[in-house]
Amino acid sequence: MSPTRAPDLAITRDVSPSLARCELTFLAREPIDVERAAAQHRAYCDLLEALGLTLRQLPGDAALPDCCFVEDMAVVLDEIAVLTHPGAPSRRGEVAAVAEALAPHRSIARIPPSATLDGGDVLVLGRRIYTGRTARTSGEGARALQRLVAPFGYEVVPVAVHGCLHLKSAVTAIDDGAVLANPDWLDLGPFAGLTVVPVAPGEPGAANVLRVGDAVIAHAGYPRTAERLAARGVNVRTVDVSEFLKAEAGVTCKSLVFPSGPGRSPA
Repeated sequence: MSPTRAPDLAITRDVSPSLARCELTFLAREPIDVERAAAQHRAYCDLLEALGLTLRQLPGDAALPDCCFVEDMAVVLDEIAVLTHPGAPSRRGEVAAVAEALAPHRSIARIPPSATLDGGDVLVLGRRIYTGRTARTSGEGARALQRLVAPFGYEVVPVAVHGCLHLKSAVTAIDDGAVLANPDWLDLGPFAGLTVVPVAPGEPGAANVLRVGDAVIAHAGYPRTAERLAARGVNVRTVDVSEFLKAEAGVTCKSLVFPSGPGRSPA
């Protein structure tokens, strides 16, 4: 009998009581109901566990309004975890807690302080790492990432992004050969050879979905895009992240999901 593989892991972090003071780039500030956001985050974490993940939940920090968006702090591959140097200076204090949580599971490398890179600008598909050029991720950040991951056989592919905060605001993977995208927000040229599923009209933010095993988590407020995915045979699971949309966030931002040990490509 073959051994049972340990569940994949998810690092999450509790919502900061100061979430309403989050960084914003493209959106006008709206009131955020922090209590409702915390309830939505609990439901999100419950769904991750229901899908078979083991959670490591970090405490929030009132001094770090964006701290629940842990995805931006690291790029986790089978072989290594690369700690980022966030493009927003106010967010750089978030890295330490995530680094501590990752240390038992991966060797650690770091983007140098001369560069900027947000994890939300990084989409891993096999050995290709698509990296957005945005206000939060510099060309030097992409080149620094390439230097760190090249020894493991990865290729970093730059992608021009416009009209949204991060690459994953505009495109995410739904399986190994297909992506969900808003074509108005990025250059799709680098994705040649992949199937591109466009978001439904009127749902520009719907491209941010999270693969967990054979399921895809999507925001409940984008039903027509969810129908498109379901029509393709995708196992769509929905969760309400409406308070986080006001913070230019989505379903990928609030977790770092990765295999508990090496041996397969990250989702």
